Amino acid sequence: MASMTDAAHKVEEVMNSNDFSGVVLLKQNGQTLLNLSRGYANRSDELLNQIDTRFGIASGCKIFTAVSICQLIEQGRLSYDTKLVDALTTIDFPQWNKEITIHHLLTHTSGIPDYFDEEVMENFAELWKERPVYSMRNGSDFLPMFQHLPMKSAPGERFHYNNAGFIVLGLIVEEQSGQPFTEYVEEHIFKRCGMTNSGYFLTDQLPRNTAIGYIDHEDGTWNSNIFSIPIKGGADGGAYTTAPDMTRFWDGLLAYQLLNESTTQQLITPHVHEEGETYYGRGVWVDLKNEGIFKIHVMGFDPGVSFMSSVYPEHAAQLVVLSNKESGPYPITRAIEETLFEV
Repeated sequence: MASMTDAAHKVEEVMNSNDFSGVVLLKQNGQTLLNLSRGYANRSDELLNQIDTRFGIASGCKIFTAVSICQLIEQGRLSYDTKLVDALTTIDFPQWNKEITIHHLLTHTSGIPDYFDEEVMENFAELWKERPVYSMRNGSDFLPMFQHLPMKSAPGERFHYNNAGFIVLGLIVEEQSGQPFTEYVEEHIFKRCGMTNSGYFLTDQLPRNTAIGYIDHEDGTWNSNIFSIPIKGGADGGAYTTAPDMTRFWDGLLAYQLLNESTTQQLITPHVHEEGETYYGRGVWVDLKNEGIFKIHVMGFDPGVSFMSSVYPEHAAQLVVLSNKESGPYPITRAIEETLFEV
């Protein structure tokens, strides 16, 4: 294994060559090995990113939705086999298969239509040209975008990454818990893990020490992402967190503070194959190597947002890479894995 100094040099080289803006935190056995920040949280005022800067994490927070559902399962309110029609009784999906289960939704195998279908659409910001982002405050606000569309495939037939499926899971959390989704997560996940700097903040009311997301253009100009993402995040994406808070989440999850051991292991078990050695658990990606788990990871990409966070069980390591630009975490993650974990 290469030295930590080699890894730090390699990461800084990658950060500079990609004009990275964000934070990198690597911990092993609870000890901080890398703690780097670069770029501006606010370009206009030239406020630098710091290790405790809050960043949007886009789809990286689907795992919070999965944990919320699993908590309700542990309470006996639901099971993985509960059908959508029984779990969400207040909303009708007239063209959908009645056999869709909670398990299908958690593993992106439900076959339902998506409001942002990554197989046919590329630019998330295009969605908001006809629909104002400031109107997108709750999961139910997304329903007109997919509620009446036909199924894309049969339940369980194939993996198809699906944002709408997690919107539906968030609505299930609301019906079964009696709490607004974001309040549920803040109380039952963030608070329990000590994630005091995390939350679902409004883009036009961001708290102090929060990075503004930036979209860079080829001519050197840029604009913020305030008109390119929903004003408030929810079950499919859009929470804000810090690098230390994300490690607190992994610590809480893997120490069984959020779910019992059996449910946690089920969450991070590979349930469906995506491609190569990449699988999906429940709200989390799982990469295998030599038939064992190499890493458990989450990621998220929105206009002005990019995020990756991984746990490497064999190495007792956690990595968090947060950025307020559209790309950057992947080459840094790759550099660390190649240098330290001999990928």
